[in-house]
Amino acid sequence: MSLSTASGSRAANDQAAGLRRLFGSARKRAIALVHNEHVPQTSLVIDRVCDAAAALGLHTLVVDAADSAPAPHEMALLDLPSCVETISDDVSYLAARGLPIRHVDARGRCGAFLQALETAAPQADLLLVHAGTMDLARLFAQQRTRPLLVGADSPRAMTEAYAALKRLSQRPGWLAHDLLIVADPHGPRTERLGESMAECAERFLGAAIHECVVIDPHADAAAAPEARLIHLLRAQMAQDLLQDSGLAPLPHHAPAVH
Repeated sequence: MSLSTASGSRAANDQAAGLRRLFGSARKRAIALVHNEHVPQTSLVIDRVCDAAAALGLHTLVVDAADSAPAPHEMALLDLPSCVETISDDVSYLAARGLPIRHVDARGRCGAFLQALETAAPQADLLLVHAGTMDLARLFAQQRTRPLLVGADSPRAMTEAYAALKRLSQRPGWLAHDLLIVADPHGPRTERLGESMAECAERFLGAAIHECVVIDPHADAAAAPEARLIHLLRAQMAQDLLQDSGLAPLPHHAPAVH
């Protein structure tokens, strides 16, 4: 290992350790993962994000509130902690289809559900909330949020990803997003998928895609998480915590497809 590589590795480890210390005294970090009905490999996307979180030493609670998610347990409204399933040492899961709207307040917001999740899964450092745009807008209405959009190498999937971006940029006014694309990294169209969407977002909506990461559907499930996905996750988690932490800002990368 070269000196520069070793230094970079130590810096990444120091940053991750700093984030873990922050979670000891701050609220859990919640990330909005936007459901895309035209991406059949969404479970793969969730697995890869959980792998990246585990590489940072974090436990993830996957809150599956999309229309395609399983129905919640009948006890979900009475005893939410009992409905959280342990998947592994690093991942827990909650079937939550329809639960956000059951916590809606008089202003149409569902922030109380996020608070309930924090209490229900004290072992979790990260809440990965997979839901449609309407539920995400209600859940994260009062938070600084950079949604994770999901696309794939198909016109329908990318059209829906752009439509979701448009809806979120208009109602909650979220103009910063990240993009995960399920595709062959060496496919003939892959390089342009994220670039085209970023160009349309900026030109027509005034929105920005900060990071675009390609998830290879044929990669070995046991392989280490892709470095750029780990960077994306660190940036997601750090965006509203670094200001109070004294940690150095994360390096910026252009929204190119990798």
